[in-house]
Amino acid sequence: MEQGTEQGTEHVQDLANRFEQHRGRLRGLAYRMLGSLDETEDAVQETWLRLGRVDALAVDNLAGWLRTVLSRVCLDMLRARRTRREQLVGVSLPDGPPRPAGGPDPEAEALLAEAVGGALLVVLDTLGPDERVAFVLHDMFAVPFGDIAVIVGRSTATTKKLASRARHKVGGGPVADAARLARNRRVVEAFLAASRSGDLQAVLNVLAPDVVRRADRAVLGPGRPERAEGADTVGREIAHFGAAARHAEPALVDGAVGLVIAPLGRLHTVVTLTIADDRVAAYELVADPARLARTRIAVLPGALLGHDRPTARSSQAMAGPAG
Repeated sequence: MEQGTEQGTEHVQDLANRFEQHRGRLRGLAYRMLGSLDETEDAVQETWLRLGRVDALAVDNLAGWLRTVLSRVCLDMLRARRTRREQLVGVSLPDGPPRPAGGPDPEAEALLAEAVGGALLVVLDTLGPDERVAFVLHDMFAVPFGDIAVIVGRSTATTKKLASRARHKVGGGPVADAARLARNRRVVEAFLAASRSGDLQAVLNVLAPDVVRRADRAVLGPGRPERAEGADTVGREIAHFGAAARHAEPALVDGAVGLVIAPLGRLHTVVTLTIADDRVAAYELVADPARLARTRIAVLPGALLGHDRPTARSSQAMAGPAG
């Protein structure tokens, strides 16, 4: 009896060791599907429990089996989440799911969110459950459509259409003037880099002399006007408050290059910019919930969507709201 118990313990430990080899990739996949570390950990744990109910030795491709099971678990969670949202139309909801005491480490979630990108997480959250699963699996993890079709319970042709619709939403559709968008993108990236640096001269180099800054009152601290004019005034303000730009990243905002501030994938502020002669002529900080709800956000062409996107900044850069 003791020998049988020992063998059973060894089998469970071996299975746990094999599962741990896949845990990081499973977490990355689940986080892109769910956008919440709490739910991600729940989905990964449920996948582990289901593995314990089958003969793992009979599974020829453990990685594929785990990915399939995890994807089905995430799809069920997304569908349940959507049903709850439809039932709660008109009811005020918190920005994200409550975090129980002793729950996932905020630093871990910050690193995951940074690896994916706040703007992409915001856009993914606008997709339907089947669209999101199809897009993440195919476009971000290169899973064949035939395999995805089995997961979502659709035909292969329909699954391709799901991913195509999702791709259109994520990318914002065709760009009318790609050359102009690329040029404006360089200006916006230079503006963002200068803002983060706190270097007044670097900021002034990207601002038009008569630049105008507007902002929703919700974004501003005490004593800051809703409108500021002139490169000197606006530049000094950016140099002083620009550290908050560490949360920002370029994105398509209503079809033009702008900035999105979305710590942990929760939309906080968008920045719309007017560019003239390769300088920022005007920009506006939008944080009013009603205005944000009407704003179309998409990922810039060529943005890195893969599962192995590098994490460049520390998790501290994701802490706290932007100002």
